[in-house]
Amino acid sequence: MRSIDYPPRLSLARLPTPFQPLDRLSEQLGGPRIWVKRDDLTDCALSGNKIRKLEFTLARALEQGCDTLVTCGGVQSNHCRATAILGAQLGLKVHLILRNEGRNEERREGVTNDIPDGNLFLDYLCGAQVSLYEKKKFQHDLPELFDHWCKYYQASGRKPYTIPTGASDGTGVWGYVHCVPELIADFDKTGINPRTIFHATGSGGTQAGLTAGAALYQLAVNIIGIAVCDNEQYFQNKVRADIEQWQSLYGVELEPSSITIQVDDRYVGPGYAQATAEVFDTIRHLASLEGVIFDPIYTGKAFHGMIDKIRRGELDGQSDIVFIHTGGIFGLLSQRDFLSI
Repeated sequence: MRSIDYPPRLSLARLPTPFQPLDRLSEQLGGPRIWVKRDDLTDCALSGNKIRKLEFTLARALEQGCDTLVTCGGVQSNHCRATAILGAQLGLKVHLILRNEGRNEERREGVTNDIPDGNLFLDYLCGAQVSLYEKKKFQHDLPELFDHWCKYYQASGRKPYTIPTGASDGTGVWGYVHCVPELIADFDKTGINPRTIFHATGSGGTQAGLTAGAALYQLAVNIIGIAVCDNEQYFQNKVRADIEQWQSLYGVELEPSSITIQVDDRYVGPGYAQATAEVFDTIRHLASLEGVIFDPIYTGKAFHGMIDKIRRGELDGQSDIVFIHTGGIFGLLSQRDFLSI
């Protein structure tokens, strides 16, 4: 296997994560055997894919002598929850700039009757400073909001480090580059040679890392991101920009022809953090059939999309496929009323 010169990394996740088949579901669908990379088990409250990226991002922040983390996301951001918990573990102050979707969306996004729920509850529990902004202001003024809070902390004698949405940038790419040799070991151990890996794509960083890692380690597999927001062209641009920034920052050389970005945007549904009844049915079915829990914001949408592709015959002829479970259980708890339980 190719030797890669990685930048500094903190050991924060419980790795390697389990790799398991979903045989009962595979039998029901009659398609390829479905395997799940359990990155929802990177830790307990710290679960999910964001920790892999933050291992490199926070190493860089500490290397620069920073003592405050400023980042952003939706009210139910898994990334912001992970940053809040890791900040507490490392003794760093955390400030979260969060997007509030408005009264009609508060129930869906985790604020019901002004009581924090899901990821937002954990943000507060871990002592993060939270600034909630209405959706329009968040989308229009985010750079200014980052600038405002960075200047605020600088004026108080602190040294802030800014982290973009999902820690998805040139440094965050390393998180899932680092996961690729782990996947190769999983494939070797189970004796499979999958042609396709699926995952949810919401900020693009996981897809950028997997795509770059597959190219670096010469893993001949299709990486398909199921979009949970925005559209295919947005993610084509975002993933490519993250990979190019990664190459520029760390001097990594890759043949442009080795980078193939594949995105399926047919399963976004009504919008970000809004799932259809069919997605909730899939979540309920998988929980009772396999004991694997997905969320309606990211993984549930993506897994439902993958199942639909199997039913449509789009994966006929493949013996094994892989789904990267990137976590999200706390986002599910914030939408539990939609499950009719």
